Amino acid sequence: MTSLFDSTDNDDILALQPRLTDADAGVRRIALIELADLEEPEGLLWLVDRLAHDPTEEVRAEAARLLEAWEDEPVVAALCQALTDPSSAVQEAAAQSLSLLKSAAAGQVILPWTAHAETTVRIAAFRALRELRFPGAAAAAVQALADNDAGVRREAVGVLGWLKQLDALPALATLASGDPDTDVRRAATGALGLASDAQVLPALRQALNDLAWQVREEAATTLGKVGHPDAGPALVEALTDDYWQVRLRATRSLGRLRYTPALDALIDTLGHRISNLRKEAALALGELNDRNAIPALQSFQDDGDPEVRKAVRIALSQLQ
Repeated sequence: MTSLFDSTDNDDILALQPRLTDADAGVRRIALIELADLEEPEGLLWLVDRLAHDPTEEVRAEAARLLEAWEDEPVVAALCQALTDPSSAVQEAAAQSLSLLKSAAAGQVILPWTAHAETTVRIAAFRALRELRFPGAAAAAVQALADNDAGVRREAVGVLGWLKQLDALPALATLASGDPDTDVRRAATGALGLASDAQVLPALRQALNDLAWQVREEAATTLGKVGHPDAGPALVEALTDDYWQVRLRATRSLGRLRYTPALDALIDTLGHRISNLRKEAALALGELNDRNAIPALQSFQDDGDPEVRKAVRIALSQLQ
């Protein structure tokens, strides 16, 4: 049988041959690591071969991890194929390596795998494309918003968010308010932050009333990013949310908006028992640029939490 080493005259690679074909899986795995350390292109043949054909899943998984630094098309194709490996450990290693790729050219190789029959493959493919910010993935991601699997929909939302795909806003707004999966609604709510106008406000206001506090928290954050003053009343109402995490994000967003009608509500928040909320309220009051906040801030100059005291000092310096 012809050996892969027949194509190389690299002494270091040739010296590894006996161990790369050893009967002991542990020996083969260590030899692969040493092969990868050589960073020689000829070594890719063996890494790809072991990923596809080694009988032991630990060796195949190691090969998948070691291939993360290579952007060559055959390597990307091999990693995509490994997403269908019988071993979940190999699948996860291949998915991780794909997510670390930086070359846009890899996107063309990965894109067809977004239509694969297996859910885990579609998820991994979209995750890799999200990290690449590959423009060619937009159409596939929009289509995947209707996928039966919540994990696929969530990754597709991530792709569209990173690409700032404005024409996907109506579909994202629909998911933010109507998807049955909490994580998908949260991801879609966050992705609406790619807009900078009022068209997403209705969906975000609705998300502020979601049954899941995680979605409400995301909505409060995203309203601050959108930066439209019409979000102010809804954010003030969110300061009474049952979950302090939602109130914290609403407080921060009101500061970012410099929404002065929130003055009294933020002063009330300044007295909350949770120190993180007091800190955010102090910072937000400073951003409002309303000197009427000075007396309230001065009353918390000796707060028991040093972070709150620091936030009060910052706010007062902005107002004086």
